[in-house]
Amino acid sequence: MKVLVLGGSGFIGRALCEELQRAGHSATVPTRRDRQWRGLAPLPAVTVIKGDVLGEAGLLERLLPGHDAVVNLIAILQGSAADFERVQVQWPHRLGKACLSGGVPRLLHVSALGVEGDERSGSLYLHAKARGEATLRAMEGLKLTVLRPSVVFGAHDSFLNLFASLQRVLPLMLLGGADAKLQPVWVGDVAAALRRCLEWDETIGHSYELAGPEVKTLRELVRYAGQLAGCARPILPLPGPLAMLQAALFELLPGGLLSRDNLRSLQVPNVASGHLPGLRELGLQAHSLGAIVPGYLAPGQAEARLDDLRARR
Repeated sequence: MKVLVLGGSGFIGRALCEELQRAGHSATVPTRRDRQWRGLAPLPAVTVIKGDVLGEAGLLERLLPGHDAVVNLIAILQGSAADFERVQVQWPHRLGKACLSGGVPRLLHVSALGVEGDERSGSLYLHAKARGEATLRAMEGLKLTVLRPSVVFGAHDSFLNLFASLQRVLPLMLLGGADAKLQPVWVGDVAAALRRCLEWDETIGHSYELAGPEVKTLRELVRYAGQLAGCARPILPLPGPLAMLQAALFELLPGGLLSRDNLRSLQVPNVASGHLPGLRELGLQAHSLGAIVPGYLAPGQAEARLDDLRARR
């Protein structure tokens, strides 16, 4: 199978490309940043093409021929209402139409847990995700599968690694949304689920909730990251108004640490509803945090991974 992976140079995309190669498939990954090529360079079954499918007219249409399926991983976590509309509503609509007209109707679209609560939370992110799903489902002839992961963790994540890094330099963690519930899922399980959906035609027309075996509060996850990294700090939960003020200040800084819309998203439990199939129905067993996270957050693990890479050269 030859798969066009959009957003393939990102965290989930790199794991998916590795999974596809192990299974004997090949992938094409367009990316607009040179530095994002490096993670895919060692994979001989992956063809990396420099280009911006969102901004470069005609590139998507030129890439589609010769592929058996498309995986859409393109999304943003922060931005204005116009940004969310462009990336998470208009882009899926354009992509679905291009797949149909280009003769590649098989599409896997990665959304997010919690989209059913978009109206209740007032989150621009969740509302755009819900509308992006809806516009694709309305397209007759599209062989669509939707996957809704919880927050994704793994060796190169910007989630638990971030909390560990902050605790290495801060004496105290002031935490908005501390009681938010999440069900973190390992990136390797997400990649395996995507591969199964590509290979199993019976997944067409269905949505899957991708979640790990444990439901944790954000406060518990921050504490866990600090403990594993050997730098646990006291955590001070912030009440709603102060949390919003903190997020508003963070929006003024580079790096995208936290936004007010992120806090609104956290008002909706980021956990599986149980009403939709998930990893088990795809023949997969979810990995726990304890099975994966100590391997990359515990002291000395980063150096051990580098030693392993050097030994392979």
